[in-house]
Amino acid sequence: MAAVDFFTFPALCFLSRKQTRKVLFFPRGYHLVNVGLHCCVTALFTAFCRPLLGGGPWSLLAGLLFASHPIHTEAVAGVVGRADVGAAFCFLLSLICYAQYCRLRASTAHSDRVEWQTALWLAGSLGAAAAALLWKEQGVTVLAISAIYDLCVVHRLRLRQVVMMVLKRKNMSLLVSLAWLVGWGMILLTVRFYWMGNKPPNFSNSDNPAADSPHFLTRALTFLYLPAVNAWLLLCPDKLSFDWSMDAISLLRSIADWRNLQSVLFYSGFTLLSWFSLRNPLLQSSKISETNGKSHISNGKSATNGYSHNHNDNHYRDSNSSKRNGYHKPPKAPQKSLPATESVVVFSLGLLILPFIPATNMFFYVGFVVAERVMYIPSMGFCLLVTVGLRSMFVRCRSRCSRAFLLSCAAGLVLLYSLKTVRRNQDWQSEEMLYRSGIAVNPAKAWGNLGNVLKNQGKMAEAERAYRNALYYRGNMADMLYNLGLLLQESEQFSEALHYYKLAIGSRPTLASAYLNVGIIQVSQGNIEEAKRTFHTCADIPDENLKDPHAHKSSVTSCLYNLGKLLHEQGQHEEALSMYKEAVQKMPQQFAPQSLYNMME
Repeated sequence: MAAVDFFTFPALCFLSRKQTRKVLFFPRGYHLVNVGLHCCVTALFTAFCRPLLGGGPWSLLAGLLFASHPIHTEAVAGVVGRADVGAAFCFLLSLICYAQYCRLRASTAHSDRVEWQTALWLAGSLGAAAAALLWKEQGVTVLAISAIYDLCVVHRLRLRQVVMMVLKRKNMSLLVSLAWLVGWGMILLTVRFYWMGNKPPNFSNSDNPAADSPHFLTRALTFLYLPAVNAWLLLCPDKLSFDWSMDAISLLRSIADWRNLQSVLFYSGFTLLSWFSLRNPLLQSSKISETNGKSHISNGKSATNGYSHNHNDNHYRDSNSSKRNGYHKPPKAPQKSLPATESVVVFSLGLLILPFIPATNMFFYVGFVVAERVMYIPSMGFCLLVTVGLRSMFVRCRSRCSRAFLLSCAAGLVLLYSLKTVRRNQDWQSEEMLYRSGIAVNPAKAWGNLGNVLKNQGKMAEAERAYRNALYYRGNMADMLYNLGLLLQESEQFSEALHYYKLAIGSRPTLASAYLNVGIIQVSQGNIEEAKRTFHTCADIPDENLKDPHAHKSSVTSCLYNLGKLLHEQGQHEEALSMYKEAVQKMPQQFAPQSLYNMME
């Protein structure tokens, strides 16, 4: 069944029951909306890259890389990915509004109309940031990205200059803008944390095994390694999976693990790239500005919003020279100068890193190891960074052969990504194909889910083999043990089913449905007293830290009903009546109470 996100639920409230079932069980419309949102996000990203890259083929290349990247398949093809795509849409809207706000803020006109327009663009940026947060938590990072855009792209400041500006309170307009971003971000995070009950979400240990490890070294090494895995998926998305939990990525337990070398290389590369981008002054006496692959020398005067302001002096000198020569030369049109490459690189790194920080387990543990849909927004920074690198090499190459080779590499990269995306979309055509594609990465989870699909198709023998394969890779999965026991019970293999139910209970003592089926098998085998003890144990399970509270309440209610029925058959009518009353108190809303009321009568 399709998942219902925050913005879809209110619309469903106005539909009839028949219409709602049609929407939920036939998710074709959901997929069309997801594809439409992805197209809109791609268009916004391409438009945002235009002033950074000079438009033309470079902004188009960045958009094509983003549109075709295979890691986006989960977010676009999977209905649950709606939250990530919607957050990215509002994320880019907020960023574009803030860029427009920066342009108007630097305007020489200070009329009331311009001030109102400036305030409206800022309000639009903050409002879109709030909408991005409603879609998904990482959407709030757009406020930090806007601050980096203002500091590095608009004002072209280095870290030392930013610190001095804050300490000496220079450029008050910039400080006020940053104060708005910081203050609004704190308000949104406070409201979001309060909405979550002032505590982080709960998740099972198998969803994030490193978080459950008692050893600090294991947690630290594993969490340092996971960003390198995500970076490799962006660079070379060869092996993708619908689920990376459990043992898909084994824990790093010692310094001697060779995968630590990958972490060292990853962080060294990022550190060097950041250092080379930040070490050179962004305002030098002589600097090359790049426009659509061409270069020209600017006189090094400060620029605002990516536009050079040195053309007035050139026009004045051209005018005087023309007068001396006896004719008037028409003034040249102002020439736009792109932001320095270093500025765009720093911004790209920020766009890549900051939206990914909530998934790093740095501030709180998350319920996944790797999630491809989480990389939907950070991949914008990756695509922009790759395009900036190709553009920079293109400008520095002088021969046509070298430039043609670079363009061929860019086209080949887009083609490879596109082919991989088409291939990956085929895996998402059905549940069976999706789970089979994940066996190479996460065999325990993939075989288990595949067993459920095969069972629903009536292929009991294949489903049993799939369950046993899943337990071969991870033998303590309570759900898988229970599913295998249920399949064996339906095949009337009661003794073996009872064995797997007890193993499931040993793995998860709060699994009420396993207690229920154990009691039913014990009754069928004539072990009435054992069945009564089993039903009693099930009824006493505390209603805390449950994976599925509704299913738990239904199973507990059924246990109380069966216990009352046994007591009634043994002539213990008062005890039976008390069990029925307790079952009525504990039954969930979706439980049919007719059988309980009939027994109470």
